[in-house]
Amino acid sequence: MIKKTLRDIIFVIISSAIASVGLFYFVYPSSFAPTGVDGIATMLQKLTNVNAGIYTFAINLPLLIFAFIFLNKKFAVYTALSTATLSVFIMILEAVSFPQYASSEKTQILPAIFSGVLIGLRTGLMLKAGGSSGGVDIIAAIIQKRNPYVNIEKYITFFCYVVIGISFFVYDNNLECILYSIIQMFVFEKTIASVMRSRRNAVEFKIITSNPDALKKDILSVLKHGATVVECRGMFTDNQKKMVFCVVNIRQVPEFMKILKAYDDIFVYSTNVASVNGNFRWNKEDIAK
Repeated sequence: MIKKTLRDIIFVIISSAIASVGLFYFVYPSSFAPTGVDGIATMLQKLTNVNAGIYTFAINLPLLIFAFIFLNKKFAVYTALSTATLSVFIMILEAVSFPQYASSEKTQILPAIFSGVLIGLRTGLMLKAGGSSGGVDIIAAIIQKRNPYVNIEKYITFFCYVVIGISFFVYDNNLECILYSIIQMFVFEKTIASVMRSRRNAVEFKIITSNPDALKKDILSVLKHGATVVECRGMFTDNQKKMVFCVVNIRQVPEFMKILKAYDDIFVYSTNVASVNGNFRWNKEDIAK
């Protein structure tokens, strides 16, 4: 338990350091604002020349108080640590005159892409550690706790687009700043989704057959995987059949397809599995439990 807590704290600090570099190196010298509180702080810095780290902490402070009141303490502590660490890192980078990305007309899109990756990496690591990156995530967590069935994502998206819309006026009515912000938000969300997946992906096969025993030896002995068999009935023919569910490693897909081609009386389709946990044999040498 102590080891996991220390690991999570290290994740919080590292993720905040990564995000601070993404903001300071890519975002601040560019003409666009990221979404959420980071975007508000970025625009306030441009308007007042006051370090964005100060605004980031000031805006998050009342939200953190609500987090300690309404949410579990682990979430609140990790989120507070993340917010404070990010703010301090941003101020340190300015104090040491850390270099910033100088974009040209041909490379203006790069800050939006790479800042989205770095900031998304921070948010994804924070969620895996049991905290958040603060800002709108705190509001979303509070609302979700009080009403678990509300579609909070649409409200978060609406708030993000409001921030992006305001940036149009901050950056001299420049339409390109909105386009860069949208690109950054897209990359940000894709990065979070990638981080939240398990360490490896897999493929699920669904095989409809009247003789699952013929497949049993190949699946168990050749692929070294298990499978699940359920009863099913054809809607058109009304014939009773069996459906075999089997999840395999991506690298084993060609081998499995070669096995399946030997059977003429089956119908097969497959889908990508975003994550796999529990009793799953990644390697043939693994011991099945």
